[in-house]
Amino acid sequence: MTSIRFDGRVAIVTGAGNGLGRVHALELARRGAKVVINDFGGSRDGTGGSTSAAQAVVDEIRAAGGTAIANGANVTDFEQVQAMVAQAKAEFGRVDILINNAGILRDKTFSKMEMADFRMVLDVHLMGSVHCTKAVWELMREQNYGRILMTTSSSGLFGNFGQSNYGAAKMALVGLMHMLTIEGKKNNIRVNTIAPMAATRMTEDVLPAAMLDSIKPEQVTPGALVLVSEDAPSKVTLSAGGGSFSTARIVDTAPVWLSSDECTLEGLAAHFAQIADWDSARPYDDSNQQVHALIQAAMAGMEA
Repeated sequence: MTSIRFDGRVAIVTGAGNGLGRVHALELARRGAKVVINDFGGSRDGTGGSTSAAQAVVDEIRAAGGTAIANGANVTDFEQVQAMVAQAKAEFGRVDILINNAGILRDKTFSKMEMADFRMVLDVHLMGSVHCTKAVWELMREQNYGRILMTTSSSGLFGNFGQSNYGAAKMALVGLMHMLTIEGKKNNIRVNTIAPMAATRMTEDVLPAAMLDSIKPEQVTPGALVLVSEDAPSKVTLSAGGGSFSTARIVDTAPVWLSSDECTLEGLAAHFAQIADWDSARPYDDSNQQVHALIQAAMAGMEA
């Protein structure tokens, strides 16, 4: 089995002062990457701030013989993020890998949630990832190489009680991946998402203690690093937890054409089971393929 290395590569990992980000960064450094350890140093809900957590990870990497620098940029502030990328380029000359891992939680039912809490979670997870990705995008285009990882969640993919803000942000990142995969292809920029399940401060009071003992961040990191390696795929959503891995994707059932007589509320309701037949489901490379399938079904129906 060939060893996967990151020698000569420069990586930025956000939210790397603790949890998954820390383990991702340590393993990247162990495998030869130069790493920017970004962490705003806030609490789980995003309040506060300190660079001590980021610096502690840098010290750990350097003690093991690796190369790393700390950065305390708040990913919700685009100017700070741009300065972070400028620091990485000044220090290391390039940026090859971006792992968007920073996140916060402000869980409440939708009926009780304040709009400020909804907006803040979107700002950190979604706009934080947008800011960091935008800041490295032209660098990666110029060097014709880039690997970007978004961090999504089963809450976004499938839903979870009390996390409307978090789930909305996490599903939006899958959509962002779809777009950037298409736009980055000609410049060898590959974009993926990972849906992790691990014992971190984000999950310490969400999951049962027995489960937390069996889902370590170290069991997720292999998935994250494969998705930012030189031979990484693109447009993949990888679920990872406890040493188990699966892939998730958005699929569409085969279109069912309704004649003018049937294309009514009642006609649609009568055919709904056929329309929602998941045995006919298939993925698409882009939206054009889905539009084409709808048009093709309509044309075939009209010609019949």
